[in-house]
Amino acid sequence: MMYKIVFYIFDFFPKLKKWFWKRWYTVLALKVSNPDFKFMNYGYSSSELNLNLNPEDEKDRYSIQLYHHVASQIDLKELKVLEVGSGRGGGASYILNYLNPSEMQGIDISPSAITLCNKIYNYDNLTFKLGDSEKMPFKDNTFDAVINVESSHCYASMDKFLQEVKRVLKPRGYFLFCDLRKKDYIEELLNQLNADGLRLISNRNITSNIIKASILMSKDRKKAINKVRFSWFRKILESFAAVEGSKTQQLFISNHLKYISAYCQNDK
Repeated sequence: MMYKIVFYIFDFFPKLKKWFWKRWYTVLALKVSNPDFKFMNYGYSSSELNLNLNPEDEKDRYSIQLYHHVASQIDLKELKVLEVGSGRGGGASYILNYLNPSEMQGIDISPSAITLCNKIYNYDNLTFKLGDSEKMPFKDNTFDAVINVESSHCYASMDKFLQEVKRVLKPRGYFLFCDLRKKDYIEELLNQLNADGLRLISNRNITSNIIKASILMSKDRKKAINKVRFSWFRKILESFAAVEGSKTQQLFISNHLKYISAYCQNDK
């Protein structure tokens, strides 16, 4: 019940939601600064995927598979790509090293997350900078593709975010997307992705893939979370990570939360 109350509070006070998630990710980057912890998404499991990963990336297979599922909806080779909500940078690094864009940039609202990324990654064509999803620090028509993975549910205004996406995308550029919503808001989200210059090309309900991945990832995630010093923080992290038996996972199983992936084209 407490989780549902929090969701409803955020619905009525979107600026509070944005403030909360900025503080959460800032604290998380400070408290959990292990450079091996590069992903925070729920993961993606599918029999259709058989990625050939480098040995050092194998431990993050399911989180990487979510990025691959979203990013491979178009061919990113030689494109200039922006990730909004780059978090700990693992997704941007994967895209750069496996999908071969000419340039990869990431922005995040958390200063500590950006500092962490700039310590971990050292590639000439991968950069991270502080940036707000609703006021991006880029000129018009800058990117061939924008990717947004499991981040938009933290924003104060999805409409303002999408306006910025369209602004920084080149004409006919692509928006690659995945995230969760309460089931009652899925139709609204799809309508937002197909309006005012964005054309929704494809979407999929991937909730079952997310649930399966959360189960497969639970053992390793619980092991990592148990290394955190404070027991009360460990409980919060288990739900945040949607490990098996957590309240967040149950919200997916009960269909209260749904998870979709989509891609759109900028028709401006």
